[in-house]
Amino acid sequence: MEAELTALAASGATSLVGLMVSDAWGQVRGRLAAFFARGGDGGTVGGQLDSSRAELVAAQQAGDADTAADVADEWRARLRRVLRADPAAAAELRALLDEFGSPAGSGSISVVHNTFSGTAYNSPVIQARDVNNLSIGGAWPTPPAHPTPPATPSE
Repeated sequence: MEAELTALAASGATSLVGLMVSDAWGQVRGRLAAFFARGGDGGTVGGQLDSSRAELVAAQQAGDADTAADVADEWRARLRRVLRADPAAAAELRALLDEFGSPAGSGSISVVHNTFSGTAYNSPVIQARDVNNLSIGGAWPTPPAHPTPPATPSE
């Protein structure tokens, strides 16, 4: 049972961090504050959630993945404490995760830096973390063949 609660805390923290930087935050914030209050965190948890959200937004703008990981670690530990103190809270957390899930189904925040150099390529390039049901329509034009040098007249 401990492993299941630990896994639920990890999943919950990942979703929580993702929700903090999503448009759904306004809908879920109050429910999460109430969830944590049941574990004894009381009235200060709302301010702590807001503080973590501000850290995440700043980290996202700065491309700082380490801060996002630190915030997730902090909330994972807090979720684990709530679940250990009140195992019945697991059902409530599962319901929250089912209702709000993680934004865009991502489950985490990723920072990607791409660098292209060298020659130009005339074909599609797709860089993504998760790609589902991808379809690239139409045929790409075939690049022109290199012209053959004119034959020299033989004498």
